[in-house]
Amino acid sequence: MLAILTFLAQEHATEEADPARFVLPHADELIWGSIAFVILFAFLWKVAFPSINKMLAERQAKIRSGLEAAEEAKTEADKLVAQYRKQLDEARGEAAKIIEEAKRTAESLRRDLVAKAEQEAQEIVQRARQDVAGEADRARQQLQAELVSLALTLASRVIERELAQPDVAKQFVERTITELAATGNGNESN
Repeated sequence: MLAILTFLAQEHATEEADPARFVLPHADELIWGSIAFVILFAFLWKVAFPSINKMLAERQAKIRSGLEAAEEAKTEADKLVAQYRKQLDEARGEAAKIIEEAKRTAESLRRDLVAKAEQEAQEIVQRARQDVAGEADRARQQLQAELVSLALTLASRVIERELAQPDVAKQFVERTITELAATGNGNESN
């Protein structure tokens, strides 16, 4: 250790004597620096650079695989978006078809209901007409029977004893009323 201190002291003394020392190194420093540089460079070349290159290659591969994975994910996402859009369009189309079918069904049902209602209304009107016609016939017959009865009663009171046979008189009055009813108002009896 003493030798190193002596060497450093000599060097220090020489440095103070030579001002160019700050610009140019000494030859022995240059040689030792070059040897140290070559050893350091060889060590770095053999040990550190392969590790650094390996680490850089791994990092580059990792980044590349990450980019590829991101690209694949983006492509897959684009495919999924396209598929979802297609499904959405299909669903909208199906919904439109269902709505259109429901409209057609509702319109058909409405037409059927209207037709049935009209048919029922016509049947009700027809039955009412038939009922009215039947009632009118019954009323006419009843009125005719009452007229016959009244006419007989009247005629029998007027002619009371002159008609010996009431059945013949009844037939005569009924025939006369029927003829009067058939002619309309009874003015054309001849």
